[in-house]
Amino acid sequence: MTGMKEGAGEDPFAEDVESEEPSDKSSGAISTESAEVEEETAETKQSQQTQQQTIQIPYKFRRDGVQDGRNRVPLFLQPETKNAERDALREMEERFNDDVSLTDLREALMRVGLEHLDEAETHLEEWGYGMTFDD
Repeated sequence: MTGMKEGAGEDPFAEDVESEEPSDKSSGAISTESAEVEEETAETKQSQQTQQQTIQIPYKFRRDGVQDGRNRVPLFLQPETKNAERDALREMEERFNDDVSLTDLREALMRVGLEHLDEAETHLEEWGYGMTFDD
């Protein structure tokens, strides 16, 4: 007699086959939970991409040199304007506690002037623009 009693040969460490197969209820919960996690992950990635798009590296740090991305434009200044420019450069360097490029300062001053055309008009009128000699 070589036979064993029924059940005696079963592996006591074998996994329960029934417990491995999820029931319809648990598989639905897992797939719903998985979908929610995937959706949250996609939203997080989209949020990070949006933040990266809104955060831009300032021009000062993006460029290789002060002339990068700029067109050369001749600039001729009256002595009093040149002196005021020098004073403005010193003032900005004190405010930033750092060196300020004269080229950057000039462009910043130009942009501010472009935003305040009425004030620029006043200076041009002082220089004679708008004057007529008609009777």
